[in-house]
Amino acid sequence: MSNQSKPLSLIYNHNAGFRIQGPEGIYEQLTEIFSAQGYQTKAYEINDSQQFDHVMAEVLTRHLASDEAGIVVAAGGDGTLNTVAKHLLNTQISVGILPLGTFNYVARLLDIPLDLIEAAKVIATGQSKRINVAQINQDIYLNNASLGLYPLFIKKREDYNRRFGRLPLHAYTSALDVLIRGRKELKLEIWVDHKKYPVKTPLIFFGNNPLQLADMKMQIAKAAEQGKVAGVVVSKSDKLTLFKLVYQLVRGKIDQASDVYSFAADQVRIESRSKKLMVAIDGEIVEMAPPLNISVLKNSLSVRVSHDPASV
Repeated sequence: MSNQSKPLSLIYNHNAGFRIQGPEGIYEQLTEIFSAQGYQTKAYEINDSQQFDHVMAEVLTRHLASDEAGIVVAAGGDGTLNTVAKHLLNTQISVGILPLGTFNYVARLLDIPLDLIEAAKVIATGQSKRINVAQINQDIYLNNASLGLYPLFIKKREDYNRRFGRLPLHAYTSALDVLIRGRKELKLEIWVDHKKYPVKTPLIFFGNNPLQLADMKMQIAKAAEQGKVAGVVVSKSDKLTLFKLVYQLVRGKIDQASDVYSFAADQVRIESRSKKLMVAIDGEIVEMAPPLNISVLKNSLSVRVSHDPASV
């Protein structure tokens, strides 16, 4: 077998700023790193979400036809990584991460360098590690999923990003903008491990990334680390309560906000009389038909990480 037999597919989001043809010659540097470890690189550019299924079908065909499972590299933010990961669940094909997002929580959780050249070295020479992925109906979330105000925050944040450039501050200014202009209350029934709770809430937040939850000073970080469905529900929707919530969010003390309740479970089910619910999943907005069934798929995704010195 040739030493160039291992397939490596590079999926990059055109909007994330990555270019094959660029003044820095970054693509050539990456392919040299991959080639040195016996990988054959083929790049796939994504211009819109409708391309993803077609591209990933082609990528899977390429990898399954090889004697080596190979690596599929996601170059972009956590939204791009989510879409790539969804197609690789419960396979032997590992995901490599070239972090190009604003927050890059998955990369940071796994100690993957934010420098692209260093991240490429981890992909090429590191080891594969299986991680937990949370599932909500047919979709997955690596970081978080939410209903209510949070999807509105995301939409407003993208408006700010388009107008003023991508800045972490926009996560908070967009939240204040939404609260000033209006709010929406959801009437739901939430089943937490088969126990029903009627809820009126402006916001439900589910987290899967312990690092992100720890950054937000949420107690459910430990539950997420243990492979539980970790959630937070806000019980009041008046503006004063919500402004206090955003204030505590900015201070990183959301668990100290009033009328905020945390929970952890093996399974969560959300029922609603609404035909559609708007859900924010790893920064992307989708519409889902209830009921929503949420669980954690343990050790379901293989990701390239640095070698653990303890395992050598």
